[in-house]
Amino acid sequence: MNWQEQLKNFVNTIDRLEKHINLTVEERSVLENNTTTWGTTPYFASLMDRNDPNCPIRKQVIPSSLEQQNRYGMDDYLVWKENRATEEKRPDSIARQYKDRVAFTVTQACGVYCRHCFRKELVVDGDLKLDFNVNEGLQWLAEHPEVRDVLITGGDPFLLGDEQLEFLLRKLRELPHLEMIRFGTRTPIVLPQRIDAGLKKVLGGYHRVPIWINTQCNHPKEITEETAKAVFDLLSCGVNVGNQAVLLKGINDEVDTFRELHQKLLSVRIKPYYVFYCEAAPGIDHFRTPVEKGAELIRDALRGHTTGLAQPMHVVATNIGKIPLMPDYYIKDKNGQEYCLQNHKGEKTTLPNVPA
Repeated sequence: MNWQEQLKNFVNTIDRLEKHINLTVEERSVLENNTTTWGTTPYFASLMDRNDPNCPIRKQVIPSSLEQQNRYGMDDYLVWKENRATEEKRPDSIARQYKDRVAFTVTQACGVYCRHCFRKELVVDGDLKLDFNVNEGLQWLAEHPEVRDVLITGGDPFLLGDEQLEFLLRKLRELPHLEMIRFGTRTPIVLPQRIDAGLKKVLGGYHRVPIWINTQCNHPKEITEETAKAVFDLLSCGVNVGNQAVLLKGINDEVDTFRELHQKLLSVRIKPYYVFYCEAAPGIDHFRTPVEKGAELIRDALRGHTTGLAQPMHVVATNIGKIPLMPDYYIKDKNGQEYCLQNHKGEKTTLPNVPA
C-alpha cells in the first residue's frame, strides 16, 4: 500500500482493528463507548502484538478507561502551554514560548492518534476548536522578523500533499529572516510509505534555509526495516532526523527497554534528541512517571553503558519553554582543591577545582 492507501484504510473501527489483534473485553467495551478520535495506519497496527493487551504499540493506539482519570492533568492545558491567552495577537496556527522561534500548526490530522498526546484536547478529544489558517500564519511570520526558526507541526504536517508542502516551504524560504525550518512528524515511524519520490523531491536539494526533522519513537518495537529505509531516504535528501521520545509508564520506563530503544534508533540513523516528561494534558495520568525517572534511566541505561550519541536530554515542555530535568549524579563532592567524580560503575576520580 502507498501512503494514500494507508490513510484510506485507516484503522479506526473495531472491525478494522480486529484484523490485527484480538480485543480484550475491556478494550472492546471502551471502544464501543468511545467518543474521541482514535486510530492508526494499517502498517503501524500490524506491529501490534495480536494477543497481548500490554503491547507498547497497542497502549499508544487503543483508548483506555484510565483516560477518564485526571488527578494531575490541567484543564485548558494547551491554552496555557502554547501561551494562547496572552495579550500578543497571533493566529491560531502560531504557538510561542520563545522570542526567536515558533510552532506553526498546519493540520489536525495524524497517522496515529497517540493516547498520550499533549495536544489531546485539540487532536484527540476535540474539546478545543482552533482555526489553522496557513496563509494567516505565513502573514504573521512575515511581519515578525525576530523569528528565525519555525517548527511546522500538527497533527502531522507530512499528511499534507506534496504540493501543499512545496508551497509552504517556498513561502517560508522567501522570508529573509528565517534561518531554519523544522518538521515534527511521526510518519517515519507510523507511515514510512510517506517518504516517497514526491516528498523527497519537495524536501531535497541545497537551500539557504535547511530542513530538520524530529520524529517520535517510544519503543524499539516501532523500529522496522521500513523505518530504516525511510530515514535513509530523508538523509539522502540532506534532511537530518532526530527523535523526541515521550517517557511513558509501562512502555519505555524500564532500563533494558530504554537502552534498546536508543541503541536501535542509532542503528537506523535516527539521533536521540529529547526524552520528554509526560506533559500536564488531561486524561493521561496513567502514562506519567515520577519526574526524576527520565534522568535515572539516562544514568542507569545509557551513560557509560552505550555511546554518547545515544544520550538524549530529559526535559519538560512548559509555557515558558523546555526545562531540562537532569540532576547531576556525577559530581559527588567538592572542596577548595578538587571535585570528586563518580562514573556509572561507582568508581571515583578527582578533577582540580579551578578558580574563576
